[in-house]
Amino acid sequence: MKERCRVGVLGVGHLGSIHAKLLKEIASAELVGVYDLDEQRSAALAAELGVTAFTSPEQLLSQVDAAVIAASTKAHYELALEAIKHKVNLFIEKPLADNPPRAKEILTRCREAGLKLGVGHIERFNRAVRALDGITVDPRFIEVHRLAAFTPRGADVAVVQDLMIHDLDLILHWVKSPVKQLDAAGVAIISDTPDIANARIRFENGCVANVTASRISRHKMRKMRLFQEDAYISLDFIEGSAEIFKLARPDEKGPPALELGQIEKGSQPRRILYMKPEAPQANALKLELEVFLRAILMDTPVPVSGEDGVKALELAEEILRQMGTG
Repeated sequence: MKERCRVGVLGVGHLGSIHAKLLKEIASAELVGVYDLDEQRSAALAAELGVTAFTSPEQLLSQVDAAVIAASTKAHYELALEAIKHKVNLFIEKPLADNPPRAKEILTRCREAGLKLGVGHIERFNRAVRALDGITVDPRFIEVHRLAAFTPRGADVAVVQDLMIHDLDLILHWVKSPVKQLDAAGVAIISDTPDIANARIRFENGCVANVTASRISRHKMRKMRLFQEDAYISLDFIEGSAEIFKLARPDEKGPPALELGQIEKGSQPRRILYMKPEAPQANALKLELEVFLRAILMDTPVPVSGEDGVKALELAEEILRQMGTG
């Protein structure tokens, strides 16, 4: 088994430059070089990191085992196809492509070529989400608010594909049921596509998710609340924290918890427990890169797969259609 993977970064704007800097810190990665349409930006970053600034994607792709695509969403498709031609494993920032058919083609071609395909749904690696490892998550109702100030970065797509898609991925990851009904509304205020959006998603298993996203808010908020048969789970993605209020039977054993009281109604008393599970501190972006590289080197499944990326994008596209903008 190889100990290191030769990696290149395609697109080194704000996010791509962070990817490149983190890859230099990862023991399993050998950052070979970077490419960007802006040759001055690419050259400056390459000089800072002591790597090569390539003048074409083809030059970079001929030298690496894996590539991170962090260019604009509209460029993902062409860059991905070029990488697949060069037999290069791919980590593509979300959304996987600018529309589901292109995303599906990337996925199909990676499968046919036997290449790993990971998608940058970073919230899967958020400390709040990692804190739920080992805890049953089976929600009946989900409430989400993701609010951010406007920035031109990401504005080439609607807020649904830019921000809401993070939460759509998590919801699909936990609910695991087909969508039965969908209602959505959105308003374009600053850009040419919706900047504020709300979707109410009903799944076949009865779960309902109410999801709101805005990129013109004065204050940041990234919170998700999950209500299930025996528990209420609150996640704060900015703080990286999780809180659980849970009903437990007297003989039930589990993680350490604070007992808040007891419900005497029903066939037997049940305790009300409060838990604040924690996960180790980690840079979420660095962690998702480390896990992706491990999947290549050890030939194991990618945690956030191309299939996951396609499903999240398909749901985002359906939400846009409901708004009359898709």
